[in-house]
Amino acid sequence: MGGYQPGAGRAIGIITLVVSAVLGSAYLLGRNLSLGPARNDSTVAATGTDHPEYADQSALSPTKPGAAPTGTPGNRSNPPDHSAAPAHDDDPNFGPMGTRISTGTDTVALTFDDGPHPEYTPQVLAILREYHVTATFCVVGENVAAYPWLIQQIVAEGHTLCNHSWNHDVTLGSRSPERIRSDLLRTSAAIRAAVPDAPISWYRQPGGAWTYSIVSVARDLGMMPLHWTLDPSDWRAPGETKIAAFVVDGVRPGSIVLLHDAGGDRQGTVNALYRILPALIARYDVHALPVRGI
Repeated sequence: MGGYQPGAGRAIGIITLVVSAVLGSAYLLGRNLSLGPARNDSTVAATGTDHPEYADQSALSPTKPGAAPTGTPGNRSNPPDHSAAPAHDDDPNFGPMGTRISTGTDTVALTFDDGPHPEYTPQVLAILREYHVTATFCVVGENVAAYPWLIQQIVAEGHTLCNHSWNHDVTLGSRSPERIRSDLLRTSAAIRAAVPDAPISWYRQPGGAWTYSIVSVARDLGMMPLHWTLDPSDWRAPGETKIAAFVVDGVRPGSIVLLHDAGGDRQGTVNALYRILPALIARYDVHALPVRGI
């Protein structure tokens, strides 16, 4: 007979509920596995505004040193080295991935990136000499090789050195650890060819594009990763008045100031120093970062 049978209906209902539950669970599981961006622990802390060819990013606020960085993809082929970035969550002296963003004292440090340059570096050195101020020069390897006498002058006048990669490769942190190590060693070798006994205690990644790999390699080579507190974006050549005002108004005890003596027309930066230095030395001790790190 083809009539309705209550027992069979209940059995079909139970089977339908079980199948629905299984399919629903599978759907939800698949959805949970696929939702959201893939986690990449090699994410870089790209807070830099080092050159116009880089993505336009806001400088760290002078009132918020060590502000949280924005992220861009790093090297997905290399597992992260979390030991390279020690936790400094409660230490205002450290910023992205354990990089240094403060002197740790009331001393203010001026840093000059991308040199040396035969036109601008001598002017910077002359002004620093006039005001009896020392600074730290983050030098690019190929420029060191081209102008070794400027490196010799920098060291002879009491300034300290920082490795800034061989050719200002903002993507260096996404390379293999071996490639990073080779780049940093090549730059250090060029520096030591000019000044054999000069310590190289600092490394600054172009663009501030830090990755775990590059922090790890720099530390392994005995260099402290160096970020900054204050960036007036002088690479944009906004003019000496704006550069000077940004630095003078934004500097605080312990600030590490990012400036440039190469990589473009730096006359505005040079001229701004005549306003920056008198204002800073009236309020702070202004010295180069120490040769043995901090």
